[in-house]
Amino acid sequence: MNLTFQDYISIKIHQTDLSLTNYIKSKLEPFNLAPEQNLIMMLLWEQDGLTQNQLVTKLNKDKTNVARMAWNLEKKGFIVRSHCPADRRAMKLFLTDFGTELGEQVIPIAEEFDQTVCKGLTEGELAELDRLLSKINLNVTHSLS
Repeated sequence: MNLTFQDYISIKIHQTDLSLTNYIKSKLEPFNLAPEQNLIMMLLWEQDGLTQNQLVTKLNKDKTNVARMAWNLEKKGFIVRSHCPADRRAMKLFLTDFGTELGEQVIPIAEEFDQTVCKGLTEGELAELDRLLSKINLNVTHSLS
């Protein structure tokens, strides 16, 4: 069976990812927040004081990438970084008042985004989509090792 460009599931996933990224990027632009930076902020709005290593694990990003994003967020005044008293090598991230206020504006946008993405999908379809995306991610991860 010969697949056409549009038949490749990887192409469809990539196109969907671009569409999602462009949408959220346009919504976050007025707040001087990139989509990747927003992922860190979302985790901090959920649980302030996470370490950079915890963010690395939760986001499945490399340490350098997370450190760079944290530095940029600190430069923008959204967070402060401080050394963990128990382990001076560990860096904890805390929201500033400005970062907390930002959450009051951005969290509703994230919720609206999620509603837009999930519009018309049943609970069962969402569960199946989650299962399938996890399986695809596992396939790719295992092929890299």
